[in-house]
Amino acid sequence: MKQILYWLPRIVILVFALLVFVFALLSGAADYGGGLKGILMNSPNAIPWLVLLGIVYIAWKWEKVGGWMLIVISIIFTVFFNAWEHIGIFLILILPILLMGILFLISSKLKNIKKNKKLRIG
Repeated sequence: MKQILYWLPRIVILVFALLVFVFALLSGAADYGGGLKGILMNSPNAIPWLVLLGIVYIAWKWEKVGGWMLIVISIIFTVFFNAWEHIGIFLILILPILLMGILFLISSKLKNIKKNKKLRIG
């Protein structure tokens, strides 16, 4: 069970962040003429998701800090994308980030409990 709680948030948030980043990068490129030029012109739309990828890296290294950062970024994205007005946007874009942040915190807590038990026994 602990292995599932360790790997599930990492895999889910990484796949989620990569998919949304690529979609944000490519989705409006045709409006700018397509091709590499269109992707570069549309790249500002992908900046929030690039930030999320950076937070995923931090969460992978430091679960507790990354978990809190994911929760905070989910709140920021809720405001930035007006997700409180559109339940679909909230459920698709914000809720997975929030849930994975919570799972990172749970995983961190379980790791600390296990470490404390080893210290008491040893």
